[in-house]
Amino acid sequence: MIKNYFLATALAVAFANCGVLHAQDDLIKKISSNKTEGKAGFTFTRIIDLASTPIENQGSSGTCWSYSANSFLESEMIKAGKKPLPLAKIFTARCSYMDKADNFVRMNGAVSWGDGGEPHDVINMYAKYGILPEANYTGLINGATKNNFGAMQKSLKGMLDSIIKNPNGALDLSWKKHFADTLDAYLGTVPPMFTYDGKQYTPKSFAKEVVGLNPDDYVEFISQTNTPYWQKAMMMVPDNWAFQWDWNIPATAFTEIIDNALKKGYTVAWGADVSEPYFSWPNGVAFVPEHPEQYKKGVTLEQKKALFNGPKPEPAITPEMRQQALEDLLTTDDHGMHIVGLAKDQNGKEYYLVKNSWGASNDYKGYLYVSKAYVQYKTTGLLVNKKGVPKSVASKIAL
Repeated sequence: MIKNYFLATALAVAFANCGVLHAQDDLIKKISSNKTEGKAGFTFTRIIDLASTPIENQGSSGTCWSYSANSFLESEMIKAGKKPLPLAKIFTARCSYMDKADNFVRMNGAVSWGDGGEPHDVINMYAKYGILPEANYTGLINGATKNNFGAMQKSLKGMLDSIIKNPNGALDLSWKKHFADTLDAYLGTVPPMFTYDGKQYTPKSFAKEVVGLNPDDYVEFISQTNTPYWQKAMMMVPDNWAFQWDWNIPATAFTEIIDNALKKGYTVAWGADVSEPYFSWPNGVAFVPEHPEQYKKGVTLEQKKALFNGPKPEPAITPEMRQQALEDLLTTDDHGMHIVGLAKDQNGKEYYLVKNSWGASNDYKGYLYVSKAYVQYKTTGLLVNKKGVPKSVASKIAL
């Protein structure tokens, strides 16, 4: 028997934007229940398996960017010789919502709103507000065990829409307090002081004294042909509410950077499109079939059965091919994950070992194996420690 793979149309709708996803955990349970057999066709051997913290579940929230990039920082701490420590992902998200709300009001609502963000938001929030251990701020109240942000985001968006209408003819300057109070009601109040290993900290002092990472040590990359390579350009995706500019590089440099970083012991925060039928969360495998254009309108049952019954040849990813997928919105900014290692399949082809934030419900207990061609084709952005960037790339951007 071969697995009954989930419908591509369901994936496309569910993962169209990580920032507006609120029923993600329920969908993943439904998708995973379609399986009829495990791990058919693939045998992976890990070559590099860098240290990371345990798999987590973002629940019904579009906070993949915070889970993945904070997981990345957790591995950075381990790399620096510090004790493994889960960081407060929802504290980062909460800080981001406050700053995003400020942008929304200043732009009179002419920007997107939702749960979503980018890896650089984690770095920016860490630099500005600090961080807490996850044990000291989970964002879960009233006995909740998983995030469920649907009602909260509806309330926040309604409040913001009302604020920008200026019903009294002038902006009510107390709106930020009311906005923060609403976050408190849904996520709990952030402790101004907390105890860790017998010592009192604020989020800022904890970031400085315990986490000890330098926000300036990190660099983000994108790849597009409509702006020059080796120069900075705007990351043109709705969740880039901070209007960040990143280094634009050829897609082949993505894998050069990841390979070099992993070999030096550095992990990578990865943003990508996951809406393709050849990205399978239940199977824990993603690759690019020889003719990906055949899957633009979905897949037949027989095609679904054949996709993951073993390794397949992949096409060379050209800049034109990648850009066309961006222009056609076949490559969209869906999901943030964490690249923590390298593996080979039974034919010797290399895949990246990717840590996800959807719990441990798939074949590889929360991890995926993603081919290098998929990374070159479907990546929207990479965040990495500067020390992990190869000289061939660093020399071209004066890093």
